[in-house]
Amino acid sequence: MSQAPKIGLVSLGCPKALVDSERIMSTLRAQGYSFSRDYAGADIVLVNTCGFLDSAKQESLEAIGEALAENGRVIVTGCLGVEEELIRKTHPSVLAISGPHQYENVVNAVHEHLPPVPNKFLDLVPEQGLKLTPRHYAYLKISEGCNNRCSFCIIPQIRGDLASRPAAGILGEAEGLVRNGVKELLVISQDTSAYGVDIKYAESNYRGRPVKAKFYDLAKELGQFGAWVRLHYVYPYPHVDAIMELMSDGLVLPYLDIPFQHASPSVLKAMRRPAHQEKTLNRILSWKSQVPDLTVRSNFIVGFPGETEDDFEMMLDFIEEAEIDRAGCFKYEPVTGAPANELEGIVPDDVAQDRWERLMEVAQNVSAGQLAKKVGRTIQVLVDDVQPELNKAIARSKWDAPEIDGQVVISNAAGIKPGDMLDVLVTDSDEYDLFAEPVKALH
Repeated sequence: MSQAPKIGLVSLGCPKALVDSERIMSTLRAQGYSFSRDYAGADIVLVNTCGFLDSAKQESLEAIGEALAENGRVIVTGCLGVEEELIRKTHPSVLAISGPHQYENVVNAVHEHLPPVPNKFLDLVPEQGLKLTPRHYAYLKISEGCNNRCSFCIIPQIRGDLASRPAAGILGEAEGLVRNGVKELLVISQDTSAYGVDIKYAESNYRGRPVKAKFYDLAKELGQFGAWVRLHYVYPYPHVDAIMELMSDGLVLPYLDIPFQHASPSVLKAMRRPAHQEKTLNRILSWKSQVPDLTVRSNFIVGFPGETEDDFEMMLDFIEEAEIDRAGCFKYEPVTGAPANELEGIVPDDVAQDRWERLMEVAQNVSAGQLAKKVGRTIQVLVDDVQPELNKAIARSKWDAPEIDGQVVISNAAGIKPGDMLDVLVTDSDEYDLFAEPVKALH
């Protein structure tokens, strides 16, 4: 009996790219391929690249180079794949190159350079497909591409305009994931609140009834499966107001990941983003009055061309007034092909660094204040990891997305396993994390 050919995988970039990697793996596994955890055991290596920022492109090129040095047989896919000339110039020996979500091209390239070996005794692919996340949570991609034309971004050039999936397909995937042990669904896309606009909110049949491809309708349906539903990359359009009702009813988590990027109207205008900072602030304050437990996370950019000290301080005020619970910050970095490269008013590196440090200090203070309010409360958490030697477990609350937010560090954690959901009493907090004990251990 011939041995199944083995594939190594390097997956870079955002959760959307991770979902692409999972789909490629599931397809290849169904065709008889197996996977290697290291270069040495692989017959061929796939590198799923990121191409958003120039620094990410450099990281992707280095990853391709490492795979070539360690293995020698490399197929490249993902966002950097749209720049085939750059990849070929840097690494002429790669076997094949394809762009993002071009699953068929990737699979065909694997077939060409590493033909499958039919084997009827191979394990079947799990119903939910192969996942690169822990068993208890999964990313659920609802659309590709983006209709926005932000001046600092080339995502539409790489991934195209918004292309929404039919609601029935998303719900079927979600149902299968939950049935197979997933306890948290992380909804992702480039612009989640624009879901369905490209297909005119078309209805599709799910379990014998029509469901519209609309942000609210989809969120409400996902809330019926009994898993945590976490919404990422939500622009604060007026129709997002309706989601507060679903949060109040416990159907989706009281958590919104909103990419504000800035708060100054003049900078937002230069970024080609909605510039109604005052309306946005009022909307957030209204949301938080309706859903007191609501956590808002966001990313901000400092040092954007033309940003003045007044613009920057307006952003600091916004973070404090809106009580942005979780804030990430990036220093502006030119992106090849982005219109922002033509803007005047380049901010010196030392000024951008100073603003980054000041913003992170303000964000840290806001986060510490928000988390301190949780001390003394009993909350539900989802366990990601256990450290038996320390009698600790690392978990997340409804306010924490994996890898980008804080954690709940649980002491007296004997008997707790990854994937457990349990009630804990919050005993302390710091700038980013909560500390707790299991409720049952207190009795």
